[in-house]
Amino acid sequence: MWIPVQINENSPEPLYHQIETQLRSLIIGGSIAEGTLLPSIREFAGDLKCSVITVRRVYQDLENEGLLRTRQGTGTFVSHVGDGAMETYKQETVRKALESAVDAGLSVQCGEEELIALFTEIVRSKYKKNN
Repeated sequence: MWIPVQINENSPEPLYHQIETQLRSLIIGGSIAEGTLLPSIREFAGDLKCSVITVRRVYQDLENEGLLRTRQGTGTFVSHVGDGAMETYKQETVRKALESAVDAGLSVQCGEEELIALFTEIVRSKYKKNN
């Protein structure tokens, strides 16, 4: 199975974090269904042109979160993510991103109203593009 994960080698964000964030989003968003067999660690690392250790860390982290499960000799599968857990994961993901954005705004002395206006503008712009 091909997984649509894109690595930006120019990003300061570590490779494992880029992969983990995207794979988590694909699972939580339902793009990769429950029960889906993921590529082996070696195969996925080859597809992404990164180390096996990097992919192993991603799979282990997501397994620790309950998003993946590994069966010895069979492979790594997407776990059942209940609606409540899925909603919690979604909110946590967005909350972290917004907190980082607010921190960035505060670091350049943006005020509360300015941040809210920027957020509203970006949300409206994205929704227009996607609908």
